[in-house]
Amino acid sequence: MNTAELFLTGARVVTPEGVLDPGWVRVSDGKIAEVGGGAAPGGPARDIDGCWLVPGFVDIHCHGGGGGSFTALEPAQTRAAVDFHRAHGTTTMLGSLVSAPLPELVKQIGNLADLVGEGLLAGIHLEGPFLSHARCGAHDPGALAAPDADSVAQLLEAGRGAVRMVTLAPELPGSREAVRQLTAAGVIAAVGHTDAVADQVAAAVEAGATVATHLFNGMRPLHHREPGPVGELLDDERVSVELICDLVHLHPTVARLAAEHAGIDRTLLVTDAISATGAGDGTYELGALPVTVADGEPRLSDGSLAGSTLTMDAAFANLVRSCGLSVPAAAAATATNPARLLGLSDQVGAIRPGATADLVVLDEDLDLREVLRAGAPLP
Repeated sequence: MNTAELFLTGARVVTPEGVLDPGWVRVSDGKIAEVGGGAAPGGPARDIDGCWLVPGFVDIHCHGGGGGSFTALEPAQTRAAVDFHRAHGTTTMLGSLVSAPLPELVKQIGNLADLVGEGLLAGIHLEGPFLSHARCGAHDPGALAAPDADSVAQLLEAGRGAVRMVTLAPELPGSREAVRQLTAAGVIAAVGHTDAVADQVAAAVEAGATVATHLFNGMRPLHHREPGPVGELLDDERVSVELICDLVHLHPTVARLAAEHAGIDRTLLVTDAISATGAGDGTYELGALPVTVADGEPRLSDGSLAGSTLTMDAAFANLVRSCGLSVPAAAAATATNPARLLGLSDQVGAIRPGATADLVVLDEDLDLREVLRAGAPLP
């Protein structure tokens, strides 16, 4: 069937304004041309048969998948990871890098920047090296450093505009200056892997930080006399909060409480997926550290979680089935909100006229049926 001009009909279409049930979407030359409720006006049509039609997912925190890692200098690994996640509905994504010595990180950024230029990735996320030793998780402690203006500039220059987000710990010397330097360059500053107290986090937000990197994970826990990063980031309306909704990193009740307090417009689902995602149990590497995956859970030798094997379609279903949120809320958290954060709302993240026809078809049980990228079904 020619997808240059096509009506997708008989769907439960999730739009920013609500659900059209039944609804239809007209795709023309890879773009969404029209969206409506009821019966389609006519033309070449494909019946979605009552399935959910949601926008293609946008993942701002992912390290790899399908056996491929974004830290590898072989473009084939990046392509394998992107292809794997696209097959699970992620049609737009950042490539996340872990902490590494500065010269190594510069090489990795330069490698990914070329692929960003090709349109394979929407940008690069640097998770480190400006992280706390006390909360470094699956980051090499020997690669961690406090931020300084020269190091930040070197990393941004290596990206040639491709670095879109940097995670740092606000208690480190020079962190507030780094946040200002990043935001002045148009880069999102995120708070994560931090042992900061609430006042230190508040200062970073005041300086321009707007994202909580995987809230709760890799940070000082919430305490009734010291709210720390969790309380401060969750309570500040200027901050969007990442949640790893694999039901391992976060209990469903915690994910629901966080999403309800932040409000769905500030909630972002991320995978934090590593190369093992979709590749089965076994031994892998995350940066310089060995990771063992058993029963789908990646862990370091000390038992600490080391990323995830989550896909965005599973995260979407978990948020609805296990955490009790609605399908429109899940669509916002997996697509609309991260697209807005990246400044891509006019292109992706919502089913609206003028946007690219990146679409995901989910059945009644929220299992993935099909992915369309620019209107064309993925093989």
